[in-house]
Amino acid sequence: MKHQTITIQDASFHVVIAGQGMPLLFIHGWPEFWLTWQPVMERLSDRFMVIAPDLRGFGDSDKPHGACGPSDHARDMVALMDAMKIQTFGVIGHDVGGAVIQALARLAPARLRGLFLFNFVYPGIGGRMGSPDRLKEIWYQSFNQMDIAPALIGASRESCKAYIGHFLHHWAHQKHAFADVMEEFIDNFMKPGNLEGGFAHYKASHAGRIAMMKGEAPPLAPITTPTCVRWSRHDPLFPYEWTDKLHETFADLDLAPFENVGHFPHRENPNQAAQEIAAFFSTHSGY
Repeated sequence: MKHQTITIQDASFHVVIAGQGMPLLFIHGWPEFWLTWQPVMERLSDRFMVIAPDLRGFGDSDKPHGACGPSDHARDMVALMDAMKIQTFGVIGHDVGGAVIQALARLAPARLRGLFLFNFVYPGIGGRMGSPDRLKEIWYQSFNQMDIAPALIGASRESCKAYIGHFLHHWAHQKHAFADVMEEFIDNFMKPGNLEGGFAHYKASHAGRIAMMKGEAPPLAPITTPTCVRWSRHDPLFPYEWTDKLHETFADLDLAPFENVGHFPHRENPNQAAQEIAAFFSTHSGY
């Protein structure tokens, strides 16, 4: 896999690229960076050109000045593809990456051959996100916006590992998912600005999530790009039952459960994740 630094607009982005063929852009979640996708990329690089950037604020990409949300990241991704001279591409996302994909599909639908998503926030979840029985799971979304959060979490390597490691372990159904890369993940989040950079997403997304939970979010036209969603059966953060309104956001939807995994299907079962991605984009390669 080749590591590159690509400068666009006002920032430089760390991007990892492998393989040849139809371009597939992988957009990570939190608390992640490009490395979360490596097992899937390795399984797809014999058929596709796989591209995994660190979003602005994450990994070795430049850090934002203030809040940086899905619309900002979507504009970055279009500019990144322009810089790489890639006109059309498939996109795969998870968690924060799923929010970015929705913004990207509304910003540049003609550029996208298809959307493939694992568990993520979308408008149809609505008030369920903030229901009393969910508060023990979503508390971090408020904590991550506190000015004191980076100092507390980054006070030592041990405190960073306790916090980041909690989510990588608790949200996974297959608890080995990050065992081989845990130290690399802690190395990543101990780099200057990376805790704040990831937290910028929560600051930027807060108002929209509150509006969603109150039922006050403005209605949006359905996304018409062909979309495949594989939602985990055992995600403690986003239950499978929350897929019931996906058809309201995605007009051309292929939905199925992903069995025996938690919040991170791409790490917990990369073989099946890669197979599902390859099958979908092989079908939609000419879209």
